[in-house]
Amino acid sequence: MMLHRISKLRSVLQQRNLESILIVKPENRRYISGFTGTHGYVLITMDQAIFITDSRYIAQASKQCIDYDILEHNYEHNIYSIINKFKLKNMGFEDEFITYDQYLEFENYFNTMTLVPIKGMMNDLRIIKDEKEIQSIKKAASIADQAFTHICSYVKPEMTEHEVALELEFFMKKKGASSLSFDTIVASGTRSSLPHGVASSKKIEQGNLITIDFGCVYEGYCSDMTRTIVLGKANAKQKEIYNIVLEAQENALAAIKPGIKGLDVDQIAREIITARGYGENFGHGLGHGVGLEIHEQPTLSPKGNIILQSGMVVTDEPGIYIPNFGGVRIEDLILVTETGNEILSKSPKKLIEL
Repeated sequence: MMLHRISKLRSVLQQRNLESILIVKPENRRYISGFTGTHGYVLITMDQAIFITDSRYIAQASKQCIDYDILEHNYEHNIYSIINKFKLKNMGFEDEFITYDQYLEFENYFNTMTLVPIKGMMNDLRIIKDEKEIQSIKKAASIADQAFTHICSYVKPEMTEHEVALELEFFMKKKGASSLSFDTIVASGTRSSLPHGVASSKKIEQGNLITIDFGCVYEGYCSDMTRTIVLGKANAKQKEIYNIVLEAQENALAAIKPGIKGLDVDQIAREIITARGYGENFGHGLGHGVGLEIHEQPTLSPKGNIILQSGMVVTDEPGIYIPNFGGVRIEDLILVTETGNEILSKSPKKLIEL
């Protein structure tokens, strides 16, 4: 699998007249090498694949990076001196990840080599998921679904948002997740009007809207799902907002297929919410790509110019947020298929009143 990815990367390098690329960003490094540790450099040339790390990770890299030559950097042979031995004329670097200080170091040590920014190159390679990636994302989504079923039987009045978030994390890790995709959002009552209302010490009260946005990581790949529930009976206003968001979400979902731009899917949901009088209460994009990172390309937003293709994984998450009242968001994780899409989030979307 890694050989196939390396081959694809070399084809892109050739198209850009690049002799090599240095990969440092953890997600890109894992994608191209299989390495799951926290320190290492990948150097790909037209005829070599080299993984460079320190003594702590040599054994791990030797097991995980089977298609690579493993080199050790240390006090005598630093990363710069090792790379300079290859006498390369140019090298691509991750300009969206490397800090300015690191770039200055590169310029200083690689003074005989032209450094070329490769903005977007690795994102373009990672945007379409292969079967193994899809299976990992599906498993992460399944764990999240199980967690949501569990949490619906767990939430009680006077429980804090923190308690709910911790229970979700504990449950998902028991089911095989390695970590959270992001800090869990549990926002209740008027706090549910905060799109990124990370769980707080607020107590959940009877009649509260509760927006729960969460996900987990399985074999390096993320899941992402949002459901909004009511503790007790929903009032008329809560039902109205919920039904508008659900209509927007499902209409956008029906449009997700190969050949459509992300901005066109976003517009479908946005027009429905705007027509109902809540356009100003939906301020974020409809969705985003998900993979090794929780936010990847493509985006489903007013700026989403990328055309969807089979193998992309995206979210569909419209919302309405009313200050001093509350908010609703409903989000599914979706795989674009050759004939349309597959919903990876299986949890029910009808309004749940606990």
